[in-house]
Amino acid sequence: MTNIKEITQEIIRFRDQRKWKKFHTPKNLALSMIIETGELFEIFQWLSDDEIYSKLEEEKDLLSDELADVAIYLFSLANVLEVNLEEAIRIKLKKNAEKYPV
Repeated sequence: MTNIKEITQEIIRFRDQRKWKKFHTPKNLALSMIIETGELFEIFQWLSDDEIYSKLEEEKDLLSDELADVAIYLFSLANVLEVNLEEAIRIKLKKNAEKYPV
């Protein structure tokens, strides 16, 4: 099973092979993540929840691509900011469980 750290290393290798590190500043990565999130939302624009679910299969590849773009920028941003995303997620889930008990 691949974990967040391994995927992040693949992303960083891809970035470094293209000499893009100079562009991967926190601000640029955060903005890129917002832009990609907008592209994800564009797929859902003007559709009801039922319409989204009915079109899910035909839009699956596009949805997968856009979700991957968002995740790539998220993982890259966490890397640049030296945030252990796996640990941060676990801590946040624990906080949420305490804040919103079953």
